[in-house]
Amino acid sequence: MKTLLITGYTAFDLGIFDEKDIKISIIKKALKLRLEAYLDNGLNWVIFTGSLGFEYWALQVSKELQKDYDFFIASIFPFETHGKNWNQANQAKLQEFKNVDYVKYAYESYENPSQFRQYNDFLLENSDGALVLYDEENETKLRYITNKMQKTPNYNMEWIRFEDLQEICEEMNNM
Repeated sequence: MKTLLITGYTAFDLGIFDEKDIKISIIKKALKLRLEAYLDNGLNWVIFTGSLGFEYWALQVSKELQKDYDFFIASIFPFETHGKNWNQANQAKLQEFKNVDYVKYAYESYENPSQFRQYNDFLLENSDGALVLYDEENETKLRYITNKMQKTPNYNMEWIRFEDLQEICEEMNNM
């Protein structure tokens, strides 16, 4: 796999409202393990959509891994106006998504709901697979893209599930 899309729950979806929450370190550990395996097998690009939460933490891990691995990071936002109404703290996070190797906007601004479907199609057409923190039992708007991923032939999708995070938490507690 050469190009990996990373997406998952927002911080709000996960009930994480403090950047010092222990759950973030567990999520980052899971991300680092998975990303290192992909990078060891020739991953060249990591793609983000600019969502806060899982994607933001994955961005932080990816930037850290760029010190040891040769790969590129891209942010492909749905709209040029993405995040413009966010508070100051979230604007700083948005800036981190913009401070990567490649930045693109699918559309200037929102016009109609079909743009989201086209955007998701674009993301899947331009990635070989995805790493997703999601559980169908805790459904959010992510269901649209994860359903599309599952129906796309030869698209490699790897889940990070809550059980995976629990295992990492137990490992960290046994150290």
